[in-house]
Amino acid sequence: MLHAHSDWRQSLQSFKHPRVLSMLFFGFSAGVPLLLIFSSLSLWLREAGVERSTVTYFSWAALAYSFKFLWAPLIDRLPLPLLTRVLGRRRAWLLVSQVAVMLAIALIAMINPVEENALNVMALAVVLLGFSSATQDIVIDAYRIESVGVDLQALMSSTYIAGYRIGMLVSGAGALVLASHFGSAPDAYSYEAWRLTYFAMSLVMLVGLLTTLLVSEPTSSVSLHQYSSGQYLRFLCLFVLSVALFVLLYAVGSEAAQDFKTELTFRLDNAPLANFLIEAARLLGGLVTVALFIRLVSFTPLYEKQLIHDSYV
Repeated sequence: MLHAHSDWRQSLQSFKHPRVLSMLFFGFSAGVPLLLIFSSLSLWLREAGVERSTVTYFSWAALAYSFKFLWAPLIDRLPLPLLTRVLGRRRAWLLVSQVAVMLAIALIAMINPVEENALNVMALAVVLLGFSSATQDIVIDAYRIESVGVDLQALMSSTYIAGYRIGMLVSGAGALVLASHFGSAPDAYSYEAWRLTYFAMSLVMLVGLLTTLLVSEPTSSVSLHQYSSGQYLRFLCLFVLSVALFVLLYAVGSEAAQDFKTELTFRLDNAPLANFLIEAARLLGGLVTVALFIRLVSFTPLYEKQLIHDSYV
């Protein structure tokens, strides 16, 4: 009985560990953007009388979370000029991703979706928010793993999840309460109310940003091979070109895809199935094309074989 009491006291003491406390705030910072991309934004658009489904680019924000493993090695390896030297590898990327999240939320706030062509611009801002948020998730995971030993990893994860849920609550229910307080309602849309709400959510991200500035850089046990700036730059160029090719394929094929959906819907008499089959084919085709592109680039000086091998293998 005395031993069990001692274990409880030790666990409670562990919660006071600075690294554990930092995960509560980092979890909060990671949880805030999620509902601002999905449910809160959907309610805003519904009150404005527009449907987000009319702009397919909105769905790309979800792809950022699904495929973040593709650029996680880039974030892990690529140093940021000056910031990495001043803040360290993890804190530098945390700072950049959190500032990008704040700017993306502020950009969304400045767009009234009922204005002409505004929905397309808002969709791009939402995609930026998705990719910035997913990047923040990548760095927080790396920070958590490197910050403490195995004995505290479970506590770090549970504290992170608690913070994440609080962040979701703030950007979900909290955003709705704010919008209502500022004067927006389902039957009385107010852009000004939602603008102020999203600006407030942008400022809420200061919790994570200040935490990044206050914590110390973890001491990584992994010994990284140092490459030259030119090698890192070529790695970045290859990644950017691959993403650009993928986006270009989607943009160019959007009209043809819509025609195929209409035809397949007529033949199958099942619109959801037709949409799924066409979008799955587009995704698979894009990935295969990018893979072939990278294979071709592997025969050029742009392809840093050892760096890519160290990053992805």
